[in-house]
Amino acid sequence: MALWILATIGVLLPLASACAVLTARSPGSGGLYTWARDAFGPWHGFLCFWIYWTGIAFWFPGAAMLYVSVGIYGLGPNYAHLADDRFCVLAVSLGAIWIALGTNLVGLRIGKWTENLGAVSGWLLCVVLSMAALTVWLRGGSATQMRLLPEWNRTTASFWPNIALGLTGIELVGMLGGEIVDPARNVPRASWVASVFAAVFYISMTLALLVLMRADSISELYGLAQGGGAAARMLDMPGLGPLVAALVVGNAIGQFGSCGTAVSRLPLAAGVDHLLPSVFARVHPRWATPHYSILLLGIVASVLIVAVQTGDSLRGAYQALVSLMVIGSFLPFLYVYACAWKARRRLTAVTGMLVTIAVLACSAIPTGSVRSVWIFEAKLAAGALVMIGSAWLVYRSRRRQISAGV
Repeated sequence: MALWILATIGVLLPLASACAVLTARSPGSGGLYTWARDAFGPWHGFLCFWIYWTGIAFWFPGAAMLYVSVGIYGLGPNYAHLADDRFCVLAVSLGAIWIALGTNLVGLRIGKWTENLGAVSGWLLCVVLSMAALTVWLRGGSATQMRLLPEWNRTTASFWPNIALGLTGIELVGMLGGEIVDPARNVPRASWVASVFAAVFYISMTLALLVLMRADSISELYGLAQGGGAAARMLDMPGLGPLVAALVVGNAIGQFGSCGTAVSRLPLAAGVDHLLPSVFARVHPRWATPHYSILLLGIVASVLIVAVQTGDSLRGAYQALVSLMVIGSFLPFLYVYACAWKARRRLTAVTGMLVTIAVLACSAIPTGSVRSVWIFEAKLAAGALVMIGSAWLVYRSRRRQISAGV
């Protein structure tokens, strides 16, 4: 509970404040790319966009592995072993990524319904698990002895980035700033409302799981399905487990749709500035979507989900993905907070930067599910170098082409 509250104060509130101010000041499409470009120049804008986009490419396979594992595990004891089968999870994850991105190609007319489905599924999941946990607690108490403060050790530090990453996402609003009505009024209001509801959601879900199960028996991959199964057994409601799994998958569909829609605007904005090939500046003539950006995201995510599993267990591969997602997501936040500093939001900028640095440092700490620390650290180092190095190579190549009039 303390970690969620700390993440709300140190991660969510500063990020919401910075993004609300910057979106209101620069309401065009592109979000953090245009903010960093306008404040520090085209190279910094491109680097900020490139790292964030790569982090989202890591997020897609990591999230797919998580949700697919929950869905399989929630089918019942006869299928639970498949949740740890890397080939089964890999195949279904690839299918889920391409279904989500494929439907996103046809535009917001269809995509808005998948995102609404995700929101409704998420809140139904919160209500279902919370009510089940409350019933179990009234009948026999909590499975976990509640403590306000966590144990401050390596395990806690390594898990902190997972919690911090869960409370990000408000930055996606800025990428669609050009499509928001009256962003100066609506974005700040929506940011604060979203902050409150996100904190309530995660704290309620965590409390529910701790009431239903012992903390040391909850899997980081399919803990929600375990909680649904435990509630089903204790309340003698066999359909509760599959219902929880279905709601988790429904929420995932909404996340994939909203994230794919927003992030596709980053290559579009860079393409308009001629820092990417001209195809990324194009939109589909019928669907009006940046279809090349969406297809590229799917291809990169598919390659990553296969590559990251090399030489490690499924849980270790998932932990590596989470750490790479954290690096890709939080490094650009340093630019966001630097832009907030220039916008005279000094407290927001200082708080956000300090917490961001702490999250990045903790992301390099492996959990007990990692078999080889050296492989884990090598993946993180290689991933970070590839993010920055590839950004520099592409940017330099495009600048040369622009100078040559190509």
